[in-house]
Amino acid sequence: MLQGKKIVLGVSGGIAAYKAADLTSKLVQAGAEVRVIMTESALKFVGGTTFQALSRQPVYTDTFKEHDSTQIQHIDVADWADLFLIAPATANIIGKLAHGIADDMLSTTLLATEAPVYIAPAMNVHMYSHPSVISNLKKLDQWGFRFIEPGEGYLACGYVGKGRLEEPQTIVSVLQHQSTQSLSLSGKRVLITAGPTREKIDPVRYFTNPSSGKMGFALARQAAALGADTTLIAGPVDLDTPRGVNRVDVVTAQDMYEQVLSRYDASDLVIKSAAVADYRPKQVFDQKMKKSPGDYTVEMERTHDILQELGERKRHQYLIGFAAETQDLEYYGEQKLVKKNLDAIVMNNIAEQGSGFSTDTNASVYLAKDGKRVDWPLMSKDELAANILQMASEALVGEES
Repeated sequence: MLQGKKIVLGVSGGIAAYKAADLTSKLVQAGAEVRVIMTESALKFVGGTTFQALSRQPVYTDTFKEHDSTQIQHIDVADWADLFLIAPATANIIGKLAHGIADDMLSTTLLATEAPVYIAPAMNVHMYSHPSVISNLKKLDQWGFRFIEPGEGYLACGYVGKGRLEEPQTIVSVLQHQSTQSLSLSGKRVLITAGPTREKIDPVRYFTNPSSGKMGFALARQAAALGADTTLIAGPVDLDTPRGVNRVDVVTAQDMYEQVLSRYDASDLVIKSAAVADYRPKQVFDQKMKKSPGDYTVEMERTHDILQELGERKRHQYLIGFAAETQDLEYYGEQKLVKKNLDAIVMNNIAEQGSGFSTDTNASVYLAKDGKRVDWPLMSKDELAANILQMASEALVGEES
């Protein structure tokens, strides 16, 4: 599964650098071609000759030390990579990457590559839980970088806890597993909606809902990682655009309706996770409304039922909807699956703790029109997104066969 893969291994300066030597050997044994980049600090733990012998390739340590005068070294290596792995990834290299700092061969090449980047952190348990490190990890996660979580156990510093570099064989297994899925949506056009809409009353007031867009952004991030040509139509949210995703920002339900419909015919997979307003004020005032005595009534009118119309227009598309309910989850979800002519529906009980709007996790039930059902326990929205897209990609393959 890694046979012929071109892997750049970035080794930064932590005691776990010694494990990177074993990792290099195992990657080569798995059939990969490995080029190693070492930071100056990493060289204080393990010599470059070790990695050169194990990889049978030159080891890169200096941005300005060109191995080939006809190439710009860091660009050539960045373009060469099918996959980029940082192991161990120290707090320092994670911070550099999160803030666009490029002051050595490793950080410069990381900014130049378009290959998928896997980060395997290794550091002291207190460093790993520091707010700045957590913030940097979250930022990189939102950008689409992938993580191989550190293990728990005895650390070189004497502490016991989370921060130990995952074992080399486990890292290789993760990369092998990811490689089998990496192109499952290659050549497919995926359209995803995310976030809320805002329906104005006047220039300073509007109706909306608490949707953060996190689920839709996680879906877009995972779809792009699986090789899809991914378009994300997003309502007003404060989230960074995932790598490799074409983002279209909208505000109102009408905006979203127009943008979705204009792209629907060309799409293969459509996932509507946005929380679109069902109603909007019938009258919108050009000037700010002033307070006056007594009550005020706002007359509302229906917006377009985007999912209903997509179901009616469906030809070759695989259409997935979401149902966010506070009671009778499966009853309403099953009704929506049939009524909207969906291929599958993801049902979330937003009254359950840790699930629903603005959280980082969800517990869901996936139901396909062919009766296939999966109950997913509480998990991160990225994990859930990966599971949803796995089901969708299998269904698309089934339709083609």
